[in-house]
Amino acid sequence: MRLWHEALIQKLPRQQLLGQHRECAALRGNGWGRKHATVNYVFQHSPYKLFQFHMLVMDEMERLGYHPDQNWRKPEYRGKTCPAYQELTPCALTKPIYPEHNATYLQLCERLLAERT
Repeated sequence: MRLWHEALIQKLPRQQLLGQHRECAALRGNGWGRKHATVNYVFQHSPYKLFQFHMLVMDEMERLGYHPDQNWRKPEYRGKTCPAYQELTPCALTKPIYPEHNATYLQLCERLLAERT
């Protein structure tokens, strides 16, 4: 379970990109708030930030010809088995989306990705 640094999304191999979509969907749905060492920081921010990150992943998937479920483009959507947010206040798009995705985290992700490919 990991959110890759957003600078790597366009460089992710197919398996990692599709896995990132599944990860985002799980975290946005019933996985929200479930502790996991590599993604705990996500829960310290608005779920809207995860929506923003997920849009980067979906944009790349569509650029490559994939057709992810368009319901995920609704910020309040949380999957078929999880009730949608009644309201989710938008937050400003920052770069990086998560402040934890700093230069050190980018180097870590690059190393891990190199090991997996």
